Amino acid sequence: MTLHAAYDPDNIFAKMLRGEVPAVKVFEDDVALAFMDIFPQVEGHTLVIPKDVEARNLLDMPADKLGPYMQRVQTVAQAVEKALQPDGVRVMQFNGAPAGQTVYHLHFHILPMVDGSETRRHASGAPADMDELKALATKISAHL
Repeated sequence: MTLHAAYDPDNIFAKMLRGEVPAVKVFEDDVALAFMDIFPQVEGHTLVIPKDVEARNLLDMPADKLGPYMQRVQTVAQAVEKALQPDGVRVMQFNGAPAGQTVYHLHFHILPMVDGSETRRHASGAPADMDELKALATKISAHL
């Protein structure tokens, strides 16, 4: 897909926002939804998506909604750090297929990084165990 194209309201994250597809939720308010990545690159891999916008990527996000959304990204990243106590936290966002974007609804990845650990490839591998994801979501949510 190109960097600039029409928003597809049937993308997987839009379906999650409408409740058509389940998500292991970490946080939700009127601005954003945070949930566990079902194909995590590392344990605790969390995604944060904006609500009530049709933004494919950061370049499409309305400026007036960017600040409140980024506050939620920061809040969730802080909760991930407190809950999992990693050595570092990677916050990533991709714009367009050549940059690695695979779902065309703006989202940030929060990855708690431990020294010496390896990351799995983005959007690959087998789905994670749902019980493990739920336990991680509960642990992270406790710090929000």
